[in-house]
Amino acid sequence: MARVTTLRLSPSALALDWSLVATRIKRFIRNYIEKSGMKGIVLGVSGGLDSSTTAALASQAIGGSKVLALSMPEEETYNPEDTKHIEMLAEEFDFQVETIDISQILRACYDSLPLYSREEIRSKGNLKARIRMVCWYYYANILQRIVCGNSDKSETMMGYYTKWGDVAADISPLMDLYKTQVKQLAAHIGVPREIITKPPTPALWPGQTAEGEMGIKYETLDLILLGLETFLSPEEIARQLKLPLKLILDTKARLLANVHKRRMPLTTKLGYRTVGKDFRLPYMS
Repeated sequence: MARVTTLRLSPSALALDWSLVATRIKRFIRNYIEKSGMKGIVLGVSGGLDSSTTAALASQAIGGSKVLALSMPEEETYNPEDTKHIEMLAEEFDFQVETIDISQILRACYDSLPLYSREEIRSKGNLKARIRMVCWYYYANILQRIVCGNSDKSETMMGYYTKWGDVAADISPLMDLYKTQVKQLAAHIGVPREIITKPPTPALWPGQTAEGEMGIKYETLDLILLGLETFLSPEEIARQLKLPLKLILDTKARLLANVHKRRMPLTTKLGYRTVGKDFRLPYMS
């Protein structure tokens, strides 16, 4: 009887052929644009790793003239280094950038909402993410383009994003790559090192960092998630990574608790076939 080999959790387990990965992602983007009949892509760009990598790949896939990156700073979290990185990236990969200061839009929302509270920073932060999404889709509609998302697999699995906000998109080319894999892909295609090494942040409130908020480094998180993805037991993951079992169990619990963020809204099963349940027709056959 053949012996089942348990996956060894190490950084090498996340290594891929990055040339092949880049080729497949670019083909995916190009094919979707061609089959959808749209004129190009709109995406948000923050100067961070994920959005920079997506913008670079999209530009390589369909040409920079068809890629519009929207930079949407606001007064509370504005960082001039991000602006510098966006300009550097756009020059390197030759895509279009438009800057929209959303501070005034946010102030109008704050002043208009009867339940607005300055102390509710998470609700306020989610509002920022959703305002950005509104801008992406406005530009996509008026320019007859699609919205391209920037989400990676680590944050998608953990639910670390705003529902109907920064994850909203028509396609998300990086969503099957963990954060540490996106770093390797970014280095392969020539994203500047300053962008690759900066601490990831959704920039929803001052001082926010992804690792600080989640309480775990991506290098550790990605290996835990890989173990869960490949059906290793929490005990085996803890043993291999020499981590407390509680950390593995907490990660798994968060993954399961956020499943609602990764699927379409539920509905009552009434018809012969139901959208999102057993009526799943692919856009591209």
